[in-house]
Amino acid sequence: MQPKILLVDDREDNLLSIETILEPSGYRFVKAHSGREALKILLAEFDFAMILMDVKMPNLNGFETASLIYEREKLKHIPIIFITANNYGDDNMYKGYQSGAIDYIFKPINPDILRAKVGVLIDLYKKNRLLVEQEQKLVAINKSLEIEIKDRMLSEEKVNSLNRTLLTNIADLENANKNLERFAFMASHDLQEPLRKIRMFSDRLYLRHKESQEDVDLINRIQRAAERTQTLIADILAFSKLTAEPGDFTSVNLNDTLRDLLSDLADEIREKDAKITIDNLPTLYASARLMRPLFQNLISNALKYKKQDVNPVISIRSDTMTENQTTKLPGNRYVRIYVEDNGIGFEQKYAEDIFGMFRRLHNNGEFEGTGIGLALCKKIVEQHQGFISARSLVNQGSTFIISFPVK
Repeated sequence: MQPKILLVDDREDNLLSIETILEPSGYRFVKAHSGREALKILLAEFDFAMILMDVKMPNLNGFETASLIYEREKLKHIPIIFITANNYGDDNMYKGYQSGAIDYIFKPINPDILRAKVGVLIDLYKKNRLLVEQEQKLVAINKSLEIEIKDRMLSEEKVNSLNRTLLTNIADLENANKNLERFAFMASHDLQEPLRKIRMFSDRLYLRHKESQEDVDLINRIQRAAERTQTLIADILAFSKLTAEPGDFTSVNLNDTLRDLLSDLADEIREKDAKITIDNLPTLYASARLMRPLFQNLISNALKYKKQDVNPVISIRSDTMTENQTTKLPGNRYVRIYVEDNGIGFEQKYAEDIFGMFRRLHNNGEFEGTGIGLALCKKIVEQHQGFISARSLVNQGSTFIISFPVK
């Protein structure tokens, strides 16, 4: 910004002389021909770098004008240099300094001295302006920081409030789940007794009416309905009790688990003339108690949903990979186990639905089941921080993919 100097002198030739000496330095000048005119100018403008003022002026002399100028708080920062033709002596010089002046220049004016003294004050003015600007910037930055801190504190409080709400909701949900599990357990347990009685009394009715084919058919329908209900209750009971506690986890050799499982399923495998091949599977850190129902449901489904007049072929194999796309976390290694069959398959659009509770793609007349088996598989896998998915084509078989984290 171009420094601005107020020149005050009652003689035009003196003003012109000073302006001529200082003009090459690039200053901007405002001229006043009396002390009163100077005061009038300073009412509207106060951004002067300095004031050069003659001492001897009519009405208001330089000392009086300087005293009036410095009465205003906004003008106290403007330095004043008195220009005088007389050497007043120490007393008068002191009077000038007392009125606010910082220096004197004597007439006739030495241009070099004038330029030097003005240059020093202008340099101080510029440095002071820079300091003021820096201070203003710091004030603005501090204000911005205060606003940002306040916003962050408000945001943090909102996040904390949401977290508290979320924790409360999680606690409520966990409590509701526990209550639901207890209810399912109690309800399933209490329903077992009347079903046993239905089957027992049905057996008695069968003995009494076995000579009547019509009665036998009706009794058999009652028995089958009771069996399906009992199986459903047993599955619900198993699902409600399904939890993997930290103490359950240990090193599980899947080859041993499947060997024992296939031994128990030997009759069904032989009956359906199924061929099951198992590659060398890894040892996992898992719940041995839950691995058995997981693979039992998958193998039983592969046997159940076989194609008519085609012997079931089931392949179980594994590999290891990094599941970035699934987990969104780079570097997480997973063991993937594939259970592949040549059964009836299903449309791929149902690949997510089949893991829902009571979700079946076929009616009870075609295939027996409760629609809980795959939901139970999903729950077991998720309790191991894993994932389960399915790929399938109608009449070309299905592949179930289980991903367990490597630990």
